Amino acid sequence: MNRFEGGGNREAKIRYLDADFQILTPGTFVTCAITGRPVMVDELRYWSVARQEAYVDAAASLEAEKRAGALPNQRR
Repeated sequence: MNRFEGGGNREAKIRYLDADFQILTPGTFVTCAITGRPVMVDELRYWSVARQEAYVDAAASLEAEKRAGALPNQRR
């Protein structure tokens, strides 16, 4: 889906899958779970299937993994 297929300037609802995602409600962006910044749907590259949340970049994704205690060398 690209920004010209409708959805206006509103937040999309997405189901995050392994290596893909499914748009449940059209929109132009999602919100990063760590930074709160908008991420354009056509630029979305980082998300968590387990937590069903999006991230603006790799650093935000790593921070989410740290907060969740999900890194292999991290004590729980």
